[in-house]
Amino acid sequence: MQQFTPNQQNLQAMLSNLNIAGLKNKIIFTLAMILIFRFCAQLPLFGINSETFANLAATNNLIGFLDMFSGGALGNVSIIALGIGPYITASIIMQLLAVVIPQLEQLQKEEGEAGRRKLSQYTRVFTIIIAAIQAIVFVIYLIKTAKSAIMPDVNIISFAIGSVIIMTAGSAFTMWLAELMTERGIGNGASMLIFCGIISKIPFYTSQTATLVSGDSSLQPGLVLLLLIFFATMVFIVIMQEASRKVIIVNPRRQVGNKVYGGTNTFIPFKLNPGGVMPIIFAIAILLFPTTIIELIGRTNVHGGAIGTLMLNLSNALNPSGFIYNAIYFLLIVGLTFFYASIIPNLQPKEIANNLKKYGSSIPGIKPGKPTAEALDKILSKTTFIGAFSLGIIALIPSIACSITGITTLHGIGATSLIIMVGVALDFINQVRTNLLPKNYESFLRQ
Repeated sequence: MQQFTPNQQNLQAMLSNLNIAGLKNKIIFTLAMILIFRFCAQLPLFGINSETFANLAATNNLIGFLDMFSGGALGNVSIIALGIGPYITASIIMQLLAVVIPQLEQLQKEEGEAGRRKLSQYTRVFTIIIAAIQAIVFVIYLIKTAKSAIMPDVNIISFAIGSVIIMTAGSAFTMWLAELMTERGIGNGASMLIFCGIISKIPFYTSQTATLVSGDSSLQPGLVLLLLIFFATMVFIVIMQEASRKVIIVNPRRQVGNKVYGGTNTFIPFKLNPGGVMPIIFAIAILLFPTTIIELIGRTNVHGGAIGTLMLNLSNALNPSGFIYNAIYFLLIVGLTFFYASIIPNLQPKEIANNLKKYGSSIPGIKPGKPTAEALDKILSKTTFIGAFSLGIIALIPSIACSITGITTLHGIGATSLIIMVGVALDFINQVRTNLLPKNYESFLRQ
């Protein structure tokens, strides 16, 4: 009989676990979708000299910031240059409208899967509209400001029409990839694509930082301090993402025949950051949509005169490294964290209180019904308040540290990128654990 070492046994156990609930196939499918996304990000639009545009965009902070989240697709002026941004913006619009418009709220809460499919279809339509608007603005920017990046023998009218159509279609294709990853893969597809885009830019920022520090040795202590701040930020992000307030629930005993069931205490976990990375992604999408249009129209000076100057001043004021941008960013994170907590179905105090009353469970020292709902609402408000402000503060610290230390080349990998990377990685791990639960139940049943 063949003997296996402990390491071989652990490897065999891990490989066997990957086959549970199709986990291996889901991981392979997710990786395949990411490879397709990365391949498309390298395919430039017809008539564009991507190297020339990259040199022009290097001096534009907003283009560089957008390029990081598209994984270089914008810098290459690829067929998917708009990335997943239009889809996320459309998702935000639909979630906001679902709170304001009763018919949409009914579709979301009362009509089940059919209602959610209708909302998804509305989101796709909004995605196409937003993508078309952004494509038109970006093509105007190319023609007016970055015309040298367009090859001289290309007809401008044909280039403009073709580019708008291709970029809009590319955004729809990216949305399709994200939905496929969510449905058949591991984790949230949109978050995974953003995660891969950020990861792909790390070698570029590392190279830039190495060049900067090697040319000025006085920046080395600042670099060490900045890396320590980045590490501490990641630790705090993990703590905040996993932290929760546990509310103890007392369950009644039930006798069935000669056996007594229940009677054990359980708990309801209220996470400090119930929205995960979504408030960050939503805040960026909300900020970048108007700032991108203001920036590009301001720089192209479409209207000329005072209007063009006003647009340019607004774009400078809303620069990602500026005070006004960061202040609005902080407020958006706080507000969106509260908003996201208010729309999560399993975090509704009234519904939780009704379910507890229905099954005879209660919170120690609190009467069932309305008093329980009020108590849960207070607990949820306090935990969300702490989580929202902590998330907002953490989002600003690395960016401020970059400015103080003078290592501006790492400004792109600030707290926004760190929070998204850590949050998506934790979500991926949790998804893997969820898929491995059937194995744990199977082992339990065999005992």
